[in-house]
Amino acid sequence: MILRPKKTAFTLLLMLALQLGAFAGNIMIEGRYQQRNIFIINAASPDGVGYCIYEVVVNGLVTSDEVNTQAFEIDLSIYGLKNGDPVNILIKHKDGCTPKILNPGALEPSPSFICTSITCGINGALTWETTGELGKIPYIIQQFKWNRWVTVGEVMGNGTTVKNVYRFQAQLTSGLNKFRVMQKSYEGDIRKSQTCEINSNVEEVNFRYDKKSKTVFFSSETSFELYNLFGQIVKRGRGTSIECTSLTKGEYWVSFDNVVEKFMKK
Repeated sequence: MILRPKKTAFTLLLMLALQLGAFAGNIMIEGRYQQRNIFIINAASPDGVGYCIYEVVVNGLVTSDEVNTQAFEIDLSIYGLKNGDPVNILIKHKDGCTPKILNPGALEPSPSFICTSITCGINGALTWETTGELGKIPYIIQQFKWNRWVTVGEVMGNGTTVKNVYRFQAQLTSGLNKFRVMQKSYEGDIRKSQTCEINSNVEEVNFRYDKKSKTVFFSSETSFELYNLFGQIVKRGRGTSIECTSLTKGEYWVSFDNVVEKFMKK
């Protein structure tokens, strides 16, 4: 039997489509060069022949790395990249398997800032200056109160090596106030500034628990955290009162102003 040309062409297209279907998975990694390479654990191919990944493309160029192996490294040092240059990595793999990227944060910047100054005004205006930033990472603003450093806000970093100036409006407590800023990378690296201190003229806040209304009242507006006996935060916010009707009976601790107090809900 002789196949007609049209049928032969259709058969070839069908076979090609089936072959392409076996290579349909893509993983995209985007970021900026941080002088670190990417490490991959390759899965076995679902058809039992070879491995999952069949091609890796870096900034439009097919890599020369050996991908037909259980584990390999995408060497970014061979592309003439400068620190902070954009990187786009396309990992092509077969369907039915998923390779594992061991360091997905390798293209994310690490904290590198140098805090040249940090000051706090009597009204709570926090200002800090930095140099040496190599990527955009949020600055986490922390205030020391309740016997620990508490995160009170964030400001996105500019990510430039030149002088950067940042400002944040903080809420002061009564007495001595301490502030610092920090950055944290995707992989957990942390860099902190020095601490700035200021004595405020904010009036001390008092509290009382009203058993009848089951409400905590503050003498003036304040930030607060309410903890149960197990140290779990059950309420958090800012205001002049905390409604406690829904809470179970027992001991509670309330952090407010710059102190921590205990009360009993009966």
